[in-house]
Amino acid sequence: MSLVSSVPFVLEKAFTTKDTKDTKVSRDGARESHDMPQSNALALAQKVMHRIGRLGQITEEPGRLTRTFLSSAMRQANRQVDEWMHGMNMLVREDNIGNVIGRYPAKDPNARVLLLGSHLDTVRNAGKFDGALGVVVALACVEKLAESRKRLPFHIDVVGFSDEEGVRYNVPYLGSRVLAGIFHNDQLSLQDGEGVTLADAIMKFGGDPRAFSADRYSRDSLIGYCEAHIEQGPVLEAQNLSVGVVSAIAGQSRALVDFVGRAGHAGSLPMNLRRDALCGAAEFILKVESYARDHEGLVATVGTAKILPGASNVIPSQATASLDIRHAKDQARRKACHELRRQAAAIARKRDLEFGWKIINENDAVQCSKSLTQLLIQACNNLSIPNARLHSGAGHDAAVMATITDVAMLFVRNREGISHHPDESVKVEDIAVAISVMEEFIGLVAKRENRSRPRARARQRPRPRRR
Repeated sequence: MSLVSSVPFVLEKAFTTKDTKDTKVSRDGARESHDMPQSNALALAQKVMHRIGRLGQITEEPGRLTRTFLSSAMRQANRQVDEWMHGMNMLVREDNIGNVIGRYPAKDPNARVLLLGSHLDTVRNAGKFDGALGVVVALACVEKLAESRKRLPFHIDVVGFSDEEGVRYNVPYLGSRVLAGIFHNDQLSLQDGEGVTLADAIMKFGGDPRAFSADRYSRDSLIGYCEAHIEQGPVLEAQNLSVGVVSAIAGQSRALVDFVGRAGHAGSLPMNLRRDALCGAAEFILKVESYARDHEGLVATVGTAKILPGASNVIPSQATASLDIRHAKDQARRKACHELRRQAAAIARKRDLEFGWKIINENDAVQCSKSLTQLLIQACNNLSIPNARLHSGAGHDAAVMATITDVAMLFVRNREGISHHPDESVKVEDIAVAISVMEEFIGLVAKRENRSRPRARARQRPRPRRR
């Protein structure tokens, strides 16, 4: 079934305004991307930089950028992106998990879909380029097509995913999981820090968890998914390159590790009689660090810890730590999970603590599509843009979309590789390069599709009957 019939593109009630000031359709058209003068590329890049700055002002925490899943700030961001999409004559909808999706239609309403985009949520105290860059660069490519009134042999759907970071419910990729049709309904009972269930948050935002099946893309409806993203590492800067083509995305496991002891008075309970849950967690955290340092290619992080009862004069009765483990090879990652769980249990036994281990998310390592990746490389070569082949240690929505379609990723240089931090910084010249590469890539995909369509029609043509 095509996406057109299964997921109608309608304007949601949440979107009430249209912004036509940002983009005007040119009546005399525009040249192809590979003919685009540098000044035009820079002008588009400057518009991208302005839009990223605008999104960077939309936050739920004064004084720093924080935009979590289904928050009031996410509503504002979706409205802003919706306005930009309408300015490009895109068909816009918001699905039941809060993804905002704009379609630039093909000539043929039954054509397949090329997905572009990234995520609109952020970590706490974030930089403004992570995620947002991929959405806005994709829109810049569509804007150029809209100005030239050019239609392609496929739809372009630009997606702003509502959750990639997993900050609010400690589970990442909620947005892309719904589009890929692999969302687990048992996660609807998850609670955020305020006790709000995922199901309630979705309904408050205007979605309906019972309708997720209507939001998924079918495998047959898709050509693939391509995501532009800042490099969250220092390789491109070290090699003085604007962009790099991603070959693979590391696998990831997330767990919650619980240590439970007994609360007691901080002044009257002797040290040798204590069952301090936090001390057990602290010892485990150092074990995580030393194990990761001893195993090449492995990274392991404890990013949060919840301590109960949380009073300065009470011995902690419970400590719950998050654990994030990543490796390019799934076998090494699974081995690390097994060994760290064994060490955590040993620490608990030694300290007379109860122990719990819960895996809350796992993603296998993903190899990017050879065919789409080759088209990205060819796009760079056609434009004489030097580039690197990179492996991504960070997780991305592309890893989830790879469960139903081919995926490719383009990394953009980011100063010192700093990410998940306000100091994220991308040069406007590098954004211009990324736009040019993505435009050329779209053109190459169009050429490939045009070449394949006559053969497909020939196969479908009935043979004449012999008389």
